[in-house]
Amino acid sequence: MNNLTNKEKSIENDIENLVSVSVGKKEQIESILSRAKKNKAISLRIAEYDLGKLKEKAAREGIPYQTLINTVLHKYITNQLLEKNEILKSIQLLKSKEAI
Repeated sequence: MNNLTNKEKSIENDIENLVSVSVGKKEQIESILSRAKKNKAISLRIAEYDLGKLKEKAAREGIPYQTLINTVLHKYITNQLLEKNEILKSIQLLKSKEAI
């Protein structure tokens, strides 16, 4: 029985097309991945009100508040954090194009 996802099937089908990388390139890639996985403990001052709200949101999501903070920061630095106003503008723009 084959329970692969579509992405896994695609990888399996393309296995013959894989190209080996040099030892140096492999070490460079592994170094980048290793650094990306490391966490660094920091101290952060935050307003009591904001911390309380973060803890409330995290509780509703069922995750630790530190994880929520880390997720928001990661989304911000990788340009994945969307502002409500930008989303509303995009929706209005799409609606106006549909009306044309």
